[in-house]
Amino acid sequence: MSAVLLPPPISAAGAVDAALREHGHAVLDAAGLYASLGAAPAALDAWPAYWNRLPPDTHLRDGGRYRRRRHSAFVVEGASVSAAPQRAHWQPVEYNALHGGFERWFEPLEPALLAEPLWPRLLLWLAARASALRGAQPWFVEAHPFRIDTTGGIGRPTPEGAHRDGVDLVAVLLVAREGVKGGETRVFDAAGPAGLRFTMSQPWTTLLLDDARVIHETTPIQPLDAAQRGYRDTLVVTLRAGGFQGPGQG
Repeated sequence: MSAVLLPPPISAAGAVDAALREHGHAVLDAAGLYASLGAAPAALDAWPAYWNRLPPDTHLRDGGRYRRRRHSAFVVEGASVSAAPQRAHWQPVEYNALHGGFERWFEPLEPALLAEPLWPRLLLWLAARASALRGAQPWFVEAHPFRIDTTGGIGRPTPEGAHRDGVDLVAVLLVAREGVKGGETRVFDAAGPAGLRFTMSQPWTTLLLDDARVIHETTPIQPLDAAQRGYRDTLVVTLRAGGFQGPGQG
């Protein structure tokens, strides 16, 4: 894997909706995310510690041990953010051939993270982006903190390959990247040959995707030093109109 890190195409905070409409994707740097949330940079300093306590993902069908995660669901309606009862994460096989078609239960996000002042503000901001794309309506939100590490020598952020998620908006926030190479983000037009690739290397770089228009993946990571394990931490948030995905759909 190449050690060259291609920088992401950064949009200004005020141009995100236009970029999503025009291209189907947009990227904010940390400063743009802070501005969008009306927050000082230090407001997110406590968040990375929660990724140190993620339980192992026991559902990996490739036999890997490289992924840790949690999962919680929410409903955002207007200015209200409500936690939904804990539920399984489910995707149809049409969107996830590797892990689709069965219920995957994970431990919920830690209550202390949900009590962080910026947590509801983040979900409200993402819901506003989804409403700008699809019109104002309730949004059914699933939040997934991930740690992909190099246990066994390699970690796969998207073992299912290039995919869509069956939702309206996908947000990928880079929380930390330590001691790894690889992890290149690739975004492709779902209806044509256009695409781009870049590496999210700086914490709180945020990728937004119109899931109906683009396919995305992240390439595997390997340790920079074979004697030390590296990792890549992300927060993935999906927003869907009409309800959560579940068995019988798709």
